[in-house]
Amino acid sequence: MTLTPVLSRSWDQKSSWTLDAYRATDGYRALRTALDMAPDAIIAQVKDSGLRGRGGAGFPTGLKWGFIPQGVGPDGIEKPKYLVVNADESEPGTCKDIPLMMATPHLLIEGVIISSYAIRARHAFIYVRGEVVHVVRRLHEAVREAYAAGLLGHDILGSGYDLEVTVHAGAGAYICGEETALLDSLEGRRGQPRLRPPFPAVAGLYASPTVINNVESIASVPSIIDRGVDWYRSMGSEKSPGFKLFSISGHVRHPGQYEAPLGVTFRELLDVAGGVRNGHELKFWTPGGSSTPILTAEHLDTPLDFEGVAAQGSMLGTTALMVFDETTCVVRAVLRWTEFYAHESCGKCTPCREGTFWLRQILQRLEAGHATEVELDQLLDLCDNILGRSFCALGDGATSPITSSLQYFRDEYVQHLGTGCWFDPVRATVFQTSEAGA
Repeated sequence: MTLTPVLSRSWDQKSSWTLDAYRATDGYRALRTALDMAPDAIIAQVKDSGLRGRGGAGFPTGLKWGFIPQGVGPDGIEKPKYLVVNADESEPGTCKDIPLMMATPHLLIEGVIISSYAIRARHAFIYVRGEVVHVVRRLHEAVREAYAAGLLGHDILGSGYDLEVTVHAGAGAYICGEETALLDSLEGRRGQPRLRPPFPAVAGLYASPTVINNVESIASVPSIIDRGVDWYRSMGSEKSPGFKLFSISGHVRHPGQYEAPLGVTFRELLDVAGGVRNGHELKFWTPGGSSTPILTAEHLDTPLDFEGVAAQGSMLGTTALMVFDETTCVVRAVLRWTEFYAHESCGKCTPCREGTFWLRQILQRLEAGHATEVELDQLLDLCDNILGRSFCALGDGATSPITSSLQYFRDEYVQHLGTGCWFDPVRATVFQTSEAGA
């Protein structure tokens, strides 16, 4: 398998986060090209490239940009346009945007300028998770460097285009990764999802047309402008072209970030990461973080693109590949994820607020050995009442690990009835071996 270091190509260079280091690797060359193009031509090029959102949903980026209304509205007023970068990386297992912003913040800033120019925005915001103070500081310094070099502010590179960029640190809430909750938080209110329509493209930040994109999506734009559509589409699959950062963690020999073409199989990535740790074997894995349905060893050859993973009943999500071997209790893992979702629910809608609470209660009883088999069906019934009925995708994501784990590991759930969780990292394999012998 061939890795495709594009976003990560300079992560190992000395002081890669500085403006001088970024310019030494042709940084901001794409910006000069873009400023000589018409904004609509940039949107068309991004649309033709097939770039899809890297935040989880996979919506076509160029199409999203094209939704922004231009010109004077029905009220005779032309509203300002805004670009908002969603850097509130908080999906369990996801760790791609933070290292990108730490290693090459100017790549993101260049993407922000080009994207803002394309949608005719004069102000852009980068909303960063508040806990990652080191990233916030690095972004502030990179923005300061860009202003000093004439890459931000008034008359950028003599083009006549003006852009202000604000780095905003959130207070730390998983729900603010949802784009409309992020907008409420950015406006100074409690982060809760909004009712749609109207969609952010029409009435987003400050009730004005707004594009909201993930860090990796925006950081992919400069290379598309610089190297062209054909180069970009030469990687990946037909419907999911391009490259992607894959976050591999858990029971692998070499966890880390691996940038590869979309469509690479999980088996290929696992081999590059050194395979499952010595003496153990794969039990289950997540293709896109804890909110995506889990898969098992039988899905090793799944192409990791939007269509390939969907065909297996899961989602590509944020490509957070969490790997678990046979020493992991699937019930305990699912309980920990469910506790997270119950804690992070904003409480706005009943299905999520009450549903995640009861999911947690049943799983806790199950792990303690106090549940009955009837409650396994109650788990599925609760998930069915949450799925598609919550205000945002948090409720849906909370049900995914439960329904998928019951699909593949129902016997393990049944083993917990009356006995509780018998797994521990030391004796799990021994216990399974003795049970098989019995």
